[in-house]
Amino acid sequence: MCFSLVFILIALPFLSMAIPVTDSLASADMAVPIVKRGDPRIGDGDSNIVADAFKLQSMIRRSIAKIENGLVAHEMNTGVKHPLATSIRKSNKRDTGSEPLTDLDARMWYGTIALGRPVVSLTVAVDTGSSDLFVPSTSCQSTCSGHKLYDPNASYSSHELGRTFSVQYLDGSAVSGGLYSDFIDIAGLTAYATLGAATQYSASFQSPRDPADGLMGMGFQSISRYNATPLFQALVSQDVVTSPVFGFKLGTSGSELYLGGTNGNLYTGDFTWVSLENEGLWQASFNSLSVNGHTVVGKTAAIFDTGTTQILGDPDSIAKMFEAISGAKPASSYDIGLYTIPCSFNSTISVNIGGKLINISPASFNLGPIYEGSTSCFAGAAALPSHSGFWILGDVFLQNVYTAWDVGKGRIGFATLA
Repeated sequence: MCFSLVFILIALPFLSMAIPVTDSLASADMAVPIVKRGDPRIGDGDSNIVADAFKLQSMIRRSIAKIENGLVAHEMNTGVKHPLATSIRKSNKRDTGSEPLTDLDARMWYGTIALGRPVVSLTVAVDTGSSDLFVPSTSCQSTCSGHKLYDPNASYSSHELGRTFSVQYLDGSAVSGGLYSDFIDIAGLTAYATLGAATQYSASFQSPRDPADGLMGMGFQSISRYNATPLFQALVSQDVVTSPVFGFKLGTSGSELYLGGTNGNLYTGDFTWVSLENEGLWQASFNSLSVNGHTVVGKTAAIFDTGTTQILGDPDSIAKMFEAISGAKPASSYDIGLYTIPCSFNSTISVNIGGKLINISPASFNLGPIYEGSTSCFAGAAALPSHSGFWILGDVFLQNVYTAWDVGKGRIGFATLA
C-alpha cells in the first residue's frame, strides 16, 4: 500500500564532505501526539531543579553499553568487525552482548503504536541508537505489571517466528521473550514487521520507573539483535512512506518525529548533509568543536543518538573542551567523567558539521544544580572512560538543530530550527 502523504509523530515538552542541497522533501498534514516524560531531578537548565549525579552516570553507562551491543551485533550479522569496535577498551564489569538503553528514569521520547489485529495500543520509546522493537506480552508476569500488554495469540495476524531473544542489562536482569511478525501501525502508517514479545522485563523497564511500555529502535538492520528489518525500513520496503527519510525536532516544546520526510514548518533554509561513515549506527563525523569561537576539538567520529541524553566523548577531548569553559571543573567526587559548570554558564559551544555551525544553547547544556541552592550545575557533556576516538551526540546537541535521517542515501541532514 502506498500513501501520497508523510506523517508526523509529535512529542510534547519536556566529517565526511557535506553537500548543501535544496531537496524538496514531502510535507504532511497528520499529527499523532506522543509524550515526553523525564526525571524531575534532571533540570534542563532550571536552577530550581536539582540534578542527580547517580542517574547521570547511569545514563552514561547505559548509552555506552547500548552502543557496544550494537557493535557486537554488527559483527554477528555481517561477519565484519565495525571500525568503532577498535576504539573500545573492554571492561570485565560489562557483559558482551548487553543492550542497555538510556536510563529510563531520564528523558525519553516516546509515542503510541498499535499492534496486531484487532489492535492493541502501547507506548514505545524512540531510539536511533538501536534497531529492534520489543513490547511486554501477556505471558509476562510481575515484571511487566503496570504496562499495557501485547497478546500475540489474540492477534489473528501474528506469526510466531520460532526464535527467542534475550537482552542482558547491567544489573544482571534481562528483557527476554519470543519473536513474532505482525501488523504494526504508527501515525496512520502500517507495516508487517518483526517485534519481540517480552515474557520478562528487566528492572529498568518495570513500571512506574519506565512510563513507556516498550522500545522502538530506528537504526539499521546490521546492529539488530534479531537480525531483522527495523520498523521504519519495513515501512520503506513495503512502499508505505513516500520518502525513506524521517525527521526529528527535539526540544522543550513542539517536538516531533516525522515519518516519510521532514516538516518544513520546523526549520529554515537548506539541509547540510553528511554521509554515514559506517552504516548500522547513525555515525558521521563533525569537523570541529569550539568554545567561544576557539577550536578545542578537531575532526571526530560521532554517533547521533536520540536515546542518549548527554554529549559523550573521549576523556582527553572532553577535558580540552572544559578547560576552555570558565569555571568548569571535574566532578570526580560524584563520579568519574562528570563535570560541573557555573549555573550562570553562558559560553557558546559550537559544533561544525559539514561546514554548518550548530550552537548548543546554554540552557540545554545546563542539567541543573548539584544540590539545592548550589551555584554549580552539572554539565551536559561527560567523558567515556573506556572509549577513545568517537563521541555520542545525544539530546543536549540534537535539540539545537532540526535533523533529517535518510535511510535511502545513508546520510544525516542538519537544518536551522524555525
